[in-house]
Amino acid sequence: MAEIEKSAGEEPQPRQRNRRRPASNVPENAFEGSSEELTEKVVYINRSAKVVKGGRRFNFSALIVVGDKRGRVGYALGKAGEVADAIKRGSELARNHMLPVSLKDATIPHEVFSAYGGAKVLLRPASPGTGIIAGKTVRAVLESAGVKDVLTKSLGAKNAANVVKATLNALLNLRRREDIYKARGIELGKPAPAAEIAPAPAQT
Repeated sequence: MAEIEKSAGEEPQPRQRNRRRPASNVPENAFEGSSEELTEKVVYINRSAKVVKGGRRFNFSALIVVGDKRGRVGYALGKAGEVADAIKRGSELARNHMLPVSLKDATIPHEVFSAYGGAKVLLRPASPGTGIIAGKTVRAVLESAGVKDVLTKSLGAKNAANVVKATLNALLNLRRREDIYKARGIELGKPAPAAEIAPAPAQT
C-alpha cells in the first residue's frame, strides 16, 4: 500500500462540508413575509399517568392560546409524551384555528355574556386606561385578541378549558354597529326607513 507523506510545515486543511442547495422548484423568497407576529400563551399544563406492566407512562397536555392582538384569536389542546412537544402541537393547532372577533378600538363594542359547561363569563366595555380587569385565564384570551380595556367577571366553574371556551364564545358573539347595519342592508349614517302606517278604513 502506498503511503502518503505529509510535509512538516503543511497544516491540515479544514474539511469542506457539502451544502445542500434548495430545490429548484422553490423560489428563494417563498418564505419572506409568510410569518406573522403572533402572541402565544400557555394557560395550563396537565400531567396524566398510565400504569403499564413496566411501570407508569406519563403523558402531558397543554392548553395554548394564540392571537395576533389585532382581532384574531384561537386556542387548542396539545398532547404528547413531553412538555415541549405538547406545547408545540397545541401552538400549531391554535394557529390553524384562529377566528376573527369584532372589537371597538381597544375595548369591546357592547356587554356580552357566554357560558360553556359550568363556566360563565361576563364581559363589559371599559373606558380608555382601565386595563384588563380579569383573571389569568380570561386575560390570556383577551390579551391575545387585542383587547386592552375591559371589565370581566368569571362565574360558575373554574375549569380552565371551559373558561377559555366561554370567553372565546363571548368574543365571537360581539357585533359592531357596522356589522348589524350591513346584515340588515342599511347604509351607515342613514336613518332606518320608517314603517308605513296603513290608512284607517273609511267609516260608513
